Amino acid sequence: MSPDDLRARLIHAAHADGPPSSDHDLNLGVDLPEGRTLRPAGVLVGITERAGVPHVILTKRSSRLKHHPGQIAFPGGKVEDTDTGPEDAALREANEEVGLPRDIAEVLGTLPPHETVTSFTVTPVLCWIRDTFDPVLDLNEVDEVFEIPLKDLIDPAKFVVQSRHWRGSKRSYYAVPWGPYYVWGATARILRGLSDRLNA
Repeated sequence: MSPDDLRARLIHAAHADGPPSSDHDLNLGVDLPEGRTLRPAGVLVGITERAGVPHVILTKRSSRLKHHPGQIAFPGGKVEDTDTGPEDAALREANEEVGLPRDIAEVLGTLPPHETVTSFTVTPVLCWIRDTFDPVLDLNEVDEVFEIPLKDLIDPAKFVVQSRHWRGSKRSYYAVPWGPYYVWGATARILRGLSDRLNA
């Protein structure tokens, strides 16, 4: 598939109708209270090419962070008062966390919002990275930045459903292990949603 064809498929995926997702999707019987307060956030699902092969940019979050320490995640974070919205927050955070220049990140659209167990509503911002860049990490937030081939993150056969105990109950979640990296939780659920759209 040519870069232009892939870019067109990603744009279509970003604009297709679909329901929001949640960390609770695989846990039937979870009673979410009406009127709950969710904090808005944006994450950057950045697609870049290496030797003609599309990859997804991911980070390993710092173990010192309050939310999701040490987990594999997209660059991103909560929407600040100075942001115009989730897209702006995702681009700002990607620049702050890994040094991604805003001018090489072409926003293709957004995927449906994702609700996390930590009370965020996360908007995944799908971006085409038009050029290479040298990552500069904010070590207060990120321990590592790396890339995984897109094909390995959108293959439905690569996803597994696993579970663990959290706050006194058993919780199930999607995971997509890759080499030394264990992608799971909200990041894997967002990728599963992208996979469903690209394979529809």
